[in-house]
Amino acid sequence: MLYIVATPIGNLQDISQRALDTLKECDGILCEDTRRTAILLDRYGISKPLIPCHKFNEARSLEPVLDHLRAGKRYALVSDAGTPCINDPGSLLTAACAKEGIPFTSIPGPCSLINALVLAAFPFERFQFVGFLSKKPKRDLRSLLFYPGVSAAFESPERIQGTLEALLDLAPTRPLCIAREMTKTFEESLRGSPAELLARFQARPPKGEIVLIIGPGEPPEDPEPLTLEECIALLQETHGLTLKESLKQAARLLKIPKRDAYREIHRNSP
Repeated sequence: MLYIVATPIGNLQDISQRALDTLKECDGILCEDTRRTAILLDRYGISKPLIPCHKFNEARSLEPVLDHLRAGKRYALVSDAGTPCINDPGSLLTAACAKEGIPFTSIPGPCSLINALVLAAFPFERFQFVGFLSKKPKRDLRSLLFYPGVSAAFESPERIQGTLEALLDLAPTRPLCIAREMTKTFEESLRGSPAELLARFQARPPKGEIVLIIGPGEPPEDPEPLTLEECIALLQETHGLTLKESLKQAARLLKIPKRDAYREIHRNSP
């Protein structure tokens, strides 16, 4: 049996009794960093074998772990902080368990993404999570700003100013929230426009883990607007829409009648 256990994202008191009981009762703990997991276990007097499971060895160590699970061993999977498998190692293992019918379950708890969405205080009915932005985030942001809801991304302290500069260029009035060092001593939830947050960080560069929340708003006015075909392709690639769904959304975003969009696509199709 595999237990996917959420652990604190900062404050070590943010762990459930069920998570502690699971860690105490399992045969071993698969962890992203044995040193960080040891701090949590020492706090609660738990002593278990720690087995490294990180992005560099996850594929290589998969079969030995599966052998133990097939033999009836009970393992817990934890990441450095928060809920495993969300931009953290573990998805290869859970996919293999699902394929083979090896039972696994999730022990819920802290998640920086959900915490940041709550702290942003934006009204919304839908959101999308895109993980870490690329090193050149402008194209990523260009597509995110067309999403009819709230977008969430992880970002590093070293790159957040560049991301804000890109947002300032693309959508200067878009409301933002930056949640930093959540549940820790120096927790901050900063809200404002790209210019306001950029000025703050230029005066005082941030430290610690960052979640960027992009609030809803009007799509940006691009000096080089997308063609209908480009907009459809971007919607399909970024949001996984079908051709029919993406064509409908593209027509709305580009402010052209749907019948004209259908005609143009069919005219240009081979």
